[in-house]
Amino acid sequence: MDEQQILALVKARLGITVAVRDTYLAAIVSGVVRELQHEKGIALDSADPNHLMFCVDLATWRYQSVDSDGAMPRHLQYRLRNLVISAGGGVQA
Repeated sequence: MDEQQILALVKARLGITVAVRDTYLAAIVSGVVRELQHEKGIALDSADPNHLMFCVDLATWRYQSVDSDGAMPRHLQYRLRNLVISAGGGVQA
């Protein structure tokens, strides 16, 4: 998964045009990608716009909800569930 492309899209979605928060946002993007691949067992495909935009949306939500106690929004929960199912059910223990 192209983390630089995800970072650029997250910044565009947030309206950030400077590089001041790039280190922090890049860490969030990297964490999202690794979580999806290693914990959820999803083989992310950079060519799949659904995978790309889910990473963007999840990273954006993580950035915006850093100080909130709210649960992940339903649309992200459903999309994550669908990705796990399409990946074959996720990581087998």
